[in-house]
Amino acid sequence: MVVVVNQGIPPGRLIADYAEREGHFTDCFSCVVPGKVALADYVTAFYTTPLFRAERLVLRLAARAPSTDAQARALAEGASDQFAIWQVEARRGNELMMAERSGRTKSWFKVLAQGSSTQLLFGTVVVPVRSKSGDLVLGPVFDSLKGAHTFYARALLAAAARKLRA
Repeated sequence: MVVVVNQGIPPGRLIADYAEREGHFTDCFSCVVPGKVALADYVTAFYTTPLFRAERLVLRLAARAPSTDAQARALAEGASDQFAIWQVEARRGNELMMAERSGRTKSWFKVLAQGSSTQLLFGTVVVPVRSKSGDLVLGPVFDSLKGAHTFYARALLAAAARKLRA
């Protein structure tokens, strides 16, 4: 069984810059898997799980953004900076920040060695927009889907961890 926990945003990481900005939504989930896991293997596992393949199918149909497992691996290994609707925003050591086309949502991945295990971290950033009144808002769609987002983010991380353990 994979135990996914909600974790505070780790300081000094790519996602931390967004957590400190006014109006931005950030979250971070983590789990621990046995063995040494490289970032490339984690990212590949994440984007090639059956759960994420379902999202890729929706993106292919709705956003005309086809993607393959080979493209996921190329992204993970640094041979490509694009995957479906995402573009690499930053790579640093054992972490990766991806931004979707609009730049409003981002996905963050990190691996941390812990003795004979590896901690997998996955986070999300939602960038606010200015309302007509000038306030920073995430928008009613995101506000209404925040619970579903949390459930889905945890499920994606757990699926990647299970795939790495198999």
